[in-house]
Amino acid sequence: MDVEEINSVSVPRPLSPSEFEFSEEIRVAREKHEKAVQDHIMKRRAAALAVPTNDSSVRARLRRLGEPVTLFGDREMERRERLRELMVKLDSEGQLEKLLKAHEDDEAAAGDDASAEEKIQYPFYTEGSNRLREARLDIARYSIVKAALCIHHAKTRRDGDPNQEDLVDAEVIEWRPLRTNFDERPLSGCSFSQEGDMLATCSLSGDSRIWSIPNMTRIAILRGGHTERATDVAFSPIGDLIATASADRTAKLWNTEGLILNTYHGHLDRLSRIAFHPMGKYLGTTSFDKTWRLWDVETGEELLLQEGHSRSVYGISFQGDGALVATCGLDALVRVWDLRSGGGILALEGHVKPVLGVSFSPNGYHLASGGEDNTCRVWDLRKKRSLCIIPAHSNLISQVKFESQQGSFLVTGSFDTTAKVWSSTDFRPIQTLSWHDAKVTSLDIARDGQYIATVSRDRAIKLWSDSQSDEEDMQFG
Repeated sequence: MDVEEINSVSVPRPLSPSEFEFSEEIRVAREKHEKAVQDHIMKRRAAALAVPTNDSSVRARLRRLGEPVTLFGDREMERRERLRELMVKLDSEGQLEKLLKAHEDDEAAAGDDASAEEKIQYPFYTEGSNRLREARLDIARYSIVKAALCIHHAKTRRDGDPNQEDLVDAEVIEWRPLRTNFDERPLSGCSFSQEGDMLATCSLSGDSRIWSIPNMTRIAILRGGHTERATDVAFSPIGDLIATASADRTAKLWNTEGLILNTYHGHLDRLSRIAFHPMGKYLGTTSFDKTWRLWDVETGEELLLQEGHSRSVYGISFQGDGALVATCGLDALVRVWDLRSGGGILALEGHVKPVLGVSFSPNGYHLASGGEDNTCRVWDLRKKRSLCIIPAHSNLISQVKFESQQGSFLVTGSFDTTAKVWSSTDFRPIQTLSWHDAKVTSLDIARDGQYIATVSRDRAIKLWSDSQSDEEDMQFG
């Protein structure tokens, strides 16, 4: 082809963007993408806005913005979220700064006319009830005694008192499968009784069951209390009381005969985990409404509504002496709170994905956490940092538990269908418990450390023993 032929070839003109004709699928996909981007921008704006935490301040600002102060059934947190959404909307329209400036000018003018005694000073915290104050004092008295005993035992062990019971060497323990039983639906939680003679389990049916240990025969069914799936179950450290959490936004207190003794209302979204305070008088619950709450077990009164996590709160664990509580959530954080003062002590950062399980060691300063990044982290609260990172499983870790008496070993459960036992001295793997056919959702360790229980989506409840069981007693399959 010569030069003239090349010049005679017509090159098609590129189409301008206005001449493109998109298919319906592409148009819908673009709209969804644009909406997702806008939602993300709105969420970032919402996170950056300073929203009052005091309910009186929230009401005052709603009133100034021309919104109803209280809607039917409104509670403090709902009002605050409504104010946040309104402020985000005004901010996106470019009106928020102007309105707030006008309100500040009005307040300044009103302040000039009012005397110093007439000005209302709002505290920077939400004032608690007298009942919460009494509970904090009660917990402080209890924790001082327990902490003193813990220090005494630690010093005695350090000085080598021959009468002091030695720390169990977890590496010489061989965990053997002892019993198995099945529920009608996939299981979500389990808990040993204080004496270790009973095991409670809960399932997606909403029912819970109590089994005898070690025979694994069913004693009772806790039925008819929850209208949706049960998410966790816990035995009280005092008496034969059982607490259950559910996706129906409530927690319930039962006796071992299956009678409901109390119901705890207040959460605005499904509950995830539940735990008794070591005193047995208080109950902690976590929820997808981004809060954890403390309840009076006997009266059912909500003592504390604690915000602090930016996403759903999942796991909860009380320190052995009852002074501290740790929570973890989908914001990939582990937070430690002081129950005596109400203050947040630490925010432990390190996990890169949601954290689903947390557990205090009996020594009081080691804390284990596990989550969707497939790792278990052990934190040293004295140093305020991660002591050890264990690449524990090939799938997310659903639960972690320290042995509760001496802290001689740590157990992790995972969606990779296994549970693993780790040494608490150097956090080396000791044994893999791998008899489940589906995701391990929860586990517990008996108080005397003799048994481990694991539950799974395969509907199986597995009981493991460190004793040398006879072959005829091995009914595990």
